[in-house]
Amino acid sequence: MFATSISLGLALLPFVSAAVHDIQVGAGGKLVYSPEAIVRSFYKIPSAMLFIGSQSAQPGDQVVFHFNPKNHTVTQSSFASPCGPKSGGISSGFQPVAANQTTNLPTFTVTVNDTQPIWVYCAQAAGTPNSHCGQGMVFAVNCGLDGAPNSFTNFKNAALAVGASLSAAATVSSTTAAAAASTTAAYGDYTIPPAPVPTLVTEAVTLGSSTWTTTYSSYPNSPAPTPASLEGQVHKVIVGGTGTLAFNPPMVSAAPRDVIVFEFHQKNHTVTQSAFDDPCRKLSTGNGFDSGFFPVADNATDFPTWNFTVTDTAPIWAYCRQSNPSSHCGAGMVFAVNSDESSGRNFAAFQNVAKALNGTAVAATVPSATSQASGALSMNTGGASAMVIVASFIAAFL
Repeated sequence: MFATSISLGLALLPFVSAAVHDIQVGAGGKLVYSPEAIVRSFYKIPSAMLFIGSQSAQPGDQVVFHFNPKNHTVTQSSFASPCGPKSGGISSGFQPVAANQTTNLPTFTVTVNDTQPIWVYCAQAAGTPNSHCGQGMVFAVNCGLDGAPNSFTNFKNAALAVGASLSAAATVSSTTAAAAASTTAAYGDYTIPPAPVPTLVTEAVTLGSSTWTTTYSSYPNSPAPTPASLEGQVHKVIVGGTGTLAFNPPMVSAAPRDVIVFEFHQKNHTVTQSAFDDPCRKLSTGNGFDSGFFPVADNATDFPTWNFTVTDTAPIWAYCRQSNPSSHCGAGMVFAVNSDESSGRNFAAFQNVAKALNGTAVAATVPSATSQASGALSMNTGGASAMVIVASFIAAFL
């Protein structure tokens, strides 16, 4: 338990009776303090016909914040700057709580020492469009009633205005960047939608009894960075098959730690990472993955597999780089992870780019892809590696 005491410079009033005010932070997964405010109230003296102000939180009272799952703060701000820390103000620091934790929740206690308003916000994702404060996660002690200039409603509206400003700035930045981006594919003068601009996000992840902080590039409509489990889920994808130049399913939505198991069926295929604007060539930047070729006979009953572990939420594009006797990618044999299906860069658009580029212009610009028609091949079946020597299988596997 944490405790702090604040003084805002006015003389202390005599303690009448100390009270404890319990505040839930982020209860039910909502970005809210509950209750949102301890509001100034008034009472009437009938004999004098006077209204005399009192405070719902008296000097000596304690405000106890109870942190629920996720990761929030209690940070003091000011009415003029609702989403910025007050110099020398109270701060609980981040309090991560596991998703399954229901007892022994961490608390942070503030002792009220005078009658001045106290303004509080959650500093999670501060300064970004994902700001908890910018989404209205603020709190106040001894604020004015509705209608007063320093009412809680006015304070919360000011915080929401900060969030709207951050979102607007991000939208302008994204639009500017998108307008400056290339709208043609890597070659062939084929027009494509501009690339989305990601937002860098730092977020606390709680899974079971484990909690960690991750920084990642959040793309529009990308999945949350929280894995489904510590081990991740398994997605099975069939590669090829008799008379089939396709991945089945052609796309998956996967969270970090998920494993995609590619099971290779008849003919000779690969799973090779590429880019949306250059679908049928190996990724030219970074360390793109490549399964290598997996030849499978028409009468095979055991099928080799190759696994890929997802580590991010960004879209991933892939293809089969078999080019003998013709390009499998050019025939539309492509695959996607976490594609934004509501955007112009969806799976169908990626497949159309692959077909368009490999239909004509690709022959003069794409380096020849070795189909490994003979020689030594490394195959992975059920997690075990074996060297397979193939004398001749051009007719069987192409």
